Amino acid sequence: MARVIVDVMLKPEILDAQGQAIARALPRLGFSGVSAVRQGKRFEVDLEGPADEAALSEVRKMAETLLANTVIENYTVTVES
Repeated sequence: MARVIVDVMLKPEILDAQGQAIARALPRLGFSGVSAVRQGKRFEVDLEGPADEAALSEVRKMAETLLANTVIENYTVTVES
C-alpha cells in the first residue's frame, strides 16, 4: 500500500482572504515576523497497490477532476515515503 499526498493551493495571483485573516490575527495572538500566510488543502490518498506511474496518473486525474479547481488552484502530487 502506498500513500500519495495531493497539496492544493490558490494560484499566487488569486486573493487568499483566509490567509490574510490568519496573517492579521497572528500579531494579536503574540506571533511576530510573519509577512504573509497562504492557506491550502492537503489530501492523503491511500492506494491499494504501488505508487507507480499509472497510479500517479490516476491521482493526478482525481486532482484535476475533483480535488482542485484548476482555474484558481495549483496542485502537487507526491508519494509519502
